[in-house]
Amino acid sequence: MDIASLVGLILCFVLVLYGMFDSAGGSMSGLFYFLSLPSALITFGGAAFATMASVSMANFVGGLKSIGLMFKAQNENVPEMIKKIIELSNVARKEGLLSLEEAAGSLEDDFMKKGIMLIVDGTDPELVRAIMETDLNSIEERHKIRSGFWDTLGAMGPAWGMIGTLVGLICMLNNMSDPTTIGPKMGVALITTFYGSMLANWVCTPASNKLQANNAVEIQAKSIMIEGLLSIQAGENPRVIEEKLKSFLAPSERTSSEEGAAGGGEA
Repeated sequence: MDIASLVGLILCFVLVLYGMFDSAGGSMSGLFYFLSLPSALITFGGAAFATMASVSMANFVGGLKSIGLMFKAQNENVPEMIKKIIELSNVARKEGLLSLEEAAGSLEDDFMKKGIMLIVDGTDPELVRAIMETDLNSIEERHKIRSGFWDTLGAMGPAWGMIGTLVGLICMLNNMSDPTTIGPKMGVALITTFYGSMLANWVCTPASNKLQANNAVEIQAKSIMIEGLLSIQAGENPRVIEEKLKSFLAPSERTSSEEGAAGGGEA
């Protein structure tokens, strides 16, 4: 589990809850000032159903389920992956490309395994690149649909919060005979804006940002795989392949890659 997402969301809620409690004069009953069923129905219901109208039902359900990906730890270990590619390049250099078929059996990554099998089958390098990049683009498009869902929902939240506020203000302005009710009615009217802002900034924006960040990491990892496998197919020296792949990494990550691939660059 990605502890940063979980802790971040919890702390955001705790701080807002403390602010609500303190603003209500330290009274627990004051927290009920921030509860309104009609406001919740307008804001959350309106935002959800407007988002549903913007996408297919399958993407709507899939988007809701993707909230779990926000808490899933990123399992892309790029230095370790580079180490594995260098090992494969040594095998190919010593025993030939056909020997990679046996090595592919122990791989857990389906994307890398697919690329190796294309190489073993003697596929033209340009065709290998085209197939792998098409697969990569498809993965990225699927990820964009999920993050886009949260962007849409995040945009709908404040908009429907404002709609709820306008509904409340209209009702208030049409019934101002009792001045003592104006304050409470104004408070209820503004709750919808509060709900919309919370939906957008507490849930939707962090979810979209995390999914986009995870996508960037995965796309980078798979791009490195493509370059590494094509370099193996071209018969490049393992040391050259290592240096090429390390250029994708930040300087702080290159040390671990060098340690992992040490001994694999001699040919």
